[in-house]
Amino acid sequence: MTRILIVNDNDEIIGSKERNDKNQTDIIRVSGLIVINTQKQILIAQRSKNKVNDPRKWGPSVAGTVEEGETYVTNIIKEAKEEIGLDMAENELELVRHSFNDTNHKYFSTVFSVQKDLLITDFVLQKDEVEDVKWISISDLIKWHDESPEDFIPSFYKTIVTMKDWESRN
Repeated sequence: MTRILIVNDNDEIIGSKERNDKNQTDIIRVSGLIVINTQKQILIAQRSKNKVNDPRKWGPSVAGTVEEGETYVTNIIKEAKEEIGLDMAENELELVRHSFNDTNHKYFSTVFSVQKDLLITDFVLQKDEVEDVKWISISDLIKWHDESPEDFIPSFYKTIVTMKDWESRN
């Protein structure tokens, strides 16, 4: 069974638990990745219909729960390979944001970005994690989110706003 890290209010590790033993008061760590292409589109992923939290909702390109023995960085590199077949190195990652989220569970989230020019057909989806992926401009994503926020995981809006700020600087 997979052990996930449990942290305190300061994101300091205080222990670990079997994933199925986590309760509503536990705070965990989650890593996320936004893949960006040279057209400044971002890759978004639709969560599998079998996911416990937010099934079939759209969110970042990749996301994962940090497990025992992992860091945010090592977790996202592993998850990118597993979920969408993307190989990348630590030096390719850029920190986008780190924040606390209290949606249907409590977690600290560290989101990274990486620039890759790939076709949708280049991605190999792990179907029990990811239902679908698509490239979308940040402006189209904001419009879609404004019109249908229920299509997205609750914490994704923070990342969308951060990416809009990133786009204006690049």
